[in-house]
Amino acid sequence: MVSHTEWYRIFLYAAEASNLTKAAQQLHMTQPSVSYAIKQLEETLGVTLFNRLPKGVQLTEEGKVLYRHVRLAFEELGAAERHMNNLRQLHEGIVRIGANGAIIRDSVLPALDAFQDRYPDIHIQLIQDQSSSIVDRLKKGELDLGFVHLPVSDDEIEIVASRISPYCVVAGTAFEEYADGPLSAEQLTKLPLLLLSSGSSTRKYVERWFQSQGMEAKADFELSSLDMLAEFAERGYGVTFLPRAFIASGISRRSLLELRTEVPLPDRQIGIAARKQAPLSIAAESFRDLLQAQQ
Repeated sequence: MVSHTEWYRIFLYAAEASNLTKAAQQLHMTQPSVSYAIKQLEETLGVTLFNRLPKGVQLTEEGKVLYRHVRLAFEELGAAERHMNNLRQLHEGIVRIGANGAIIRDSVLPALDAFQDRYPDIHIQLIQDQSSSIVDRLKKGELDLGFVHLPVSDDEIEIVASRISPYCVVAGTAFEEYADGPLSAEQLTKLPLLLLSSGSSTRKYVERWFQSQGMEAKADFELSSLDMLAEFAERGYGVTFLPRAFIASGISRRSLLELRTEVPLPDRQIGIAARKQAPLSIAAESFRDLLQAQQ
């Protein structure tokens, strides 16, 4: 394979101009330099590319074949450069995001709205999963960034931004008698508990809170989403633990009541995770920068 791409470029100009002097002018080169490059290309390929005429040059049959390939190759290179320029200017690109379901509404959606408003041509992919699964996907290179509950202990993962997510205990109006509080962990265990599926980071967070007070949390209703927890709580099926921002509207319209506890629920930390030493795409870098600016 000829390593001198410049020879091909000179050949292309000469073929389209049918004149070495005109090609040299277009290339801002001397005519002898153009002639030398074409001679070198012919010798390397072992074919004659041009018939030399009194007033210019004409492609040989072999030259016509080479011209078709070279023209297509340079068109592809031009398209590639335009594509790179679009990516650099954020007119194209993709951001692959993973997010824990408990985080999407209050942390992910506002960030996505701001990013899409600024870069409407960037394609966004979002996968909802548990924090542990998101970390695994990041390590495999299947995601650029992940919204996860902290802490995350993994040598391959770094947290590039973080924020606080306050939690609270809520129930429907059927439990209004408990709204004056404050309630102990033991009192809560005697009420029907609505909890997320076993193994989820939110379930572990609730269980740790109970364990810190010597109690064990047992779910009467085990559900798979925050929306279901809120729905069942509003309908009076029990008490649940939800991000304060997630159920702010329910509390304001009093379809949900916040129950005070003797030991406050600790705030949860949300982290934006990325794989260490893995370069992000320009689009993903821009999304990360926006998240860091919002801290």
